[in-house]
Amino acid sequence: MDVVSDAIAAVRIGRPSSNRLRVGGAWSARIPAYEGAGFHVVLEGGCWLLPDGGEPVRLGAGDAVLLPHGTGHVLASALPDRDAAALAVPIERLLAAARRTPPPGAESPLDGALGVEGPLDGAPGPLPVLGAAGGPISELLCGKYRLEHSRSHPLMLELPDVVHLPNRVGAHPQLRSAVDLLGGELAADGAGGALAVPSLIDLLLVYMLRAWLASPQPSAGAEADALPGSGAALGAGGRWPAALGDRVVAGALRALHEDPARGWSVEELAASAGVSRATLTRRFTALVGRAPMAYLAWWRMTRAAALLQQSADPLDVIARRVGYATPYALSHAFSRQFGTTPGRYRDRMAAHFADG
Repeated sequence: MDVVSDAIAAVRIGRPSSNRLRVGGAWSARIPAYEGAGFHVVLEGGCWLLPDGGEPVRLGAGDAVLLPHGTGHVLASALPDRDAAALAVPIERLLAAARRTPPPGAESPLDGALGVEGPLDGAPGPLPVLGAAGGPISELLCGKYRLEHSRSHPLMLELPDVVHLPNRVGAHPQLRSAVDLLGGELAADGAGGALAVPSLIDLLLVYMLRAWLASPQPSAGAEADALPGSGAALGAGGRWPAALGDRVVAGALRALHEDPARGWSVEELAASAGVSRATLTRRFTALVGRAPMAYLAWWRMTRAAALLQQSADPLDVIARRVGYATPYALSHAFSRQFGTTPGRYRDRMAAHFADG
């Protein structure tokens, strides 16, 4: 696979989830910190996002935002101060309200804090409006991916806490198409939707990462100078947009990810990229942060950890898939990186996610 696909596959656990909400009037909702990544897309109207410990972000219609590290945050109709944000309604109460209709004369599902107007529980008609239907209305597509951050690729680690992708004419057409398709599937509740929706959410994550990688990265003085002949700049936006934009480094990464089990040498890798050993080592280390063989050793262990958690393959099969001749050799290298044996790691992951 390619680097971005592998970076996602290494950490992804289970199926993603999503909800579509229409909220009116004055409202605010808290989304707690989460072991994974979250996203929001504004389908109509607008709102504010206030991340824990970060600066507020105004979201307009068509904007998408990714929170790759599961940062807790508040969504609100108006910019809240920190005291007001602390009083925001938990998002679970909004979602519960959208799933049931209060009986005639009864209090709303949110005890009067936020009413519900419109049909619910799959009844015909438009999506229900939570709150005051007569005021400004915002429609949001909210979702989350469950991720195992201990195996995070450095590409994922260097993402900022909030990746804001504003809706601009002509920008990110694939992302816009994925948003439209996902919103339509969630609204229609059509045949095959149980398969289509998780697949589209996965696609949305890929397109959000592509959009971030393709966005102009801010410079950082001398550190942003392009490497000679690379055409890539190492700026404050991080190493990985520059690494994947460098022909030589991107080619070497592609080769390593397509066949991590191969007995690579620096000479072979440099030949595949069409440069000398010294040139590859210098450019790869500057942009990736590790020398080529050190990166390969790290990636093999990360891939082995993912296979231990995601498959029932025996250790000898996993060893061969990641380039180790024997289970003993894999176990020794794995214990150095993760501080535990492959068997204990597999048992721990199984117990952890069975409880979650």
